Amino acid sequence: MNITNEIHEYSKYLKLPGIRRNFERVIQEANETDMGYGEFLKKLLEEEYEIRNENSKLNRIRLANFPQKKYLEDLKTECLPEDGRNKLKLLKSLDFVKNGQNIILAGNPGTGKSHIAIGLGIRACMQGYKVLFFSVPSLITQLKESRSERTLRTFQLKIEKYDIIIADELGYISFDKEGAELLFSSLSLRANSKSTIITTNLSFDKWEDIFGDPVITAAMVDRLTHKAFMINMNGNSYRIKETHDWIQSLRSS
Repeated sequence: MNITNEIHEYSKYLKLPGIRRNFERVIQEANETDMGYGEFLKKLLEEEYEIRNENSKLNRIRLANFPQKKYLEDLKTECLPEDGRNKLKLLKSLDFVKNGQNIILAGNPGTGKSHIAIGLGIRACMQGYKVLFFSVPSLITQLKESRSERTLRTFQLKIEKYDIIIADELGYISFDKEGAELLFSSLSLRANSKSTIITTNLSFDKWEDIFGDPVITAAMVDRLTHKAFMINMNGNSYRIKETHDWIQSLRSS
């Protein structure tokens, strides 16, 4: 076995994909530039670091369970409601994650709420934060199932550890008292320490309609809105505008 094959096998055994993929190119570069041993080793390690770092970002995005990949860069900000457009500039910094602040995007359907939530989640994954996405009905279903299986505390501890939980579509489907209590207790565990992003089509005065209990509703609103970013997303449908633009592009092509 020649030295190239040996390096390949060692790097494979030691799980060093960056070195395995790039060592021949780096060796050639070293020979051509009279690179020193220290610089050569540094170059190999940089290659390994870059690949591992990129794989970590992709893995965090995969584990976040986003229903679609929606990036902030793809948003047509001029089509967003004014409040969303103005506050997005601030939210992009992700300082809200460092400060454990919540975001509540409230407004009529199709105005870009979920796109902003997922886009912020993906950006957070790229910067090393752990994110988990749920639709609210799905989250409540999983909470109920974990309670019946006597694993509720384990599931709640899992939720508590994430830097960001995205709870999408609050208000699209109503739920019973058990669901309301489970959702409240689970999200309350994160209050003032970890960030939760909620998208909803309902104003706060309508939340009692889905929670069905004025006490739980008041407590939920109080916990979620404390030091939170409240974003008014009422406006013209972003999706309808996108569909219109797409149809226009087809006609002109």
